[in-house]
Amino acid sequence: MTVSSRTPRPIDHLVLPVSDLGLARERLTQLGFTVAKDARHPFGTENCCVFLADGSYLEPLGIANREECEEAARGGNVFVARDQAFRFRRGIEGFSGIAMASGDAWEDDQRYTTSGISGGEVLEFSRDMLLPDGTKATGSFRLAFAADLRSPDFFFFASQRILPLPSDRKALEGHENGVIALSEVVLSEQNPTDFQYLVQEAADEREVEALSFGMSVDTPRGRITVLNDAGLEGFYGLSPLAGTDRGLKGRAVVFEVADLKECHRLLTERGVAFHQRDNRLLVPPAPGQGVLFVFGE
Repeated sequence: MTVSSRTPRPIDHLVLPVSDLGLARERLTQLGFTVAKDARHPFGTENCCVFLADGSYLEPLGIANREECEEAARGGNVFVARDQAFRFRRGIEGFSGIAMASGDAWEDDQRYTTSGISGGEVLEFSRDMLLPDGTKATGSFRLAFAADLRSPDFFFFASQRILPLPSDRKALEGHENGVIALSEVVLSEQNPTDFQYLVQEAADEREVEALSFGMSVDTPRGRITVLNDAGLEGFYGLSPLAGTDRGLKGRAVVFEVADLKECHRLLTERGVAFHQRDNRLLVPPAPGQGVLFVFGE
């Protein structure tokens, strides 16, 4: 594939493993997000999504039925197998994957295979979603996986919406904290450029911005940044993970808000612990929120 034939992919959603959906819902609501109703996957996992006005969303991911998950993983379900591996290695809460929006997951799977980064077999499934007005809708999806064996704790996948859920989600896209878009996702790695190729192929974007402490790839919806320990400390005040081995790790999610002062007021009134740094509000991880959340204009 030539540079000219590439089609940069926007971030579709973020996979955020949680210990309990009820706990995640409580935490996200406290932070001022509107949280969708719980939804079940046909392979034992469940979610309660947060939809943003820019078209992206957060997927807090819980375990609805452990036996179903284990059976699905044994049967070759990459999504569930990666989630189980993450929980075993890194704990029951965190940030494990980025889904990139795709118009043809089969084509993405072929591209990943040709590039040597295929993460496994394509997955197709359907799930129901309860809308705010009480009606139900069914969405069908096709996922193609991109991964690097050197990085067992983080993966990418192309997400194609074969039968999209209703596009009019305005009731779910308005948030009391004023969040209007996903600005950036922050990953860590001792030598970020070791995974430049994986990030580029996942985003289908060759342009990379070299930083003093890492690298960034811009997508049509959000930026993917990989920082080393010094970069994490300098930009976000994050210390290295204790006993961390090599490979990408999900460390922070950066949101764009319409009014930072109003966001500051809401977090303060609700007793949320945060600190201000470089005109941004940094909310450290807490039960139901496995990584640092950053709010800025």
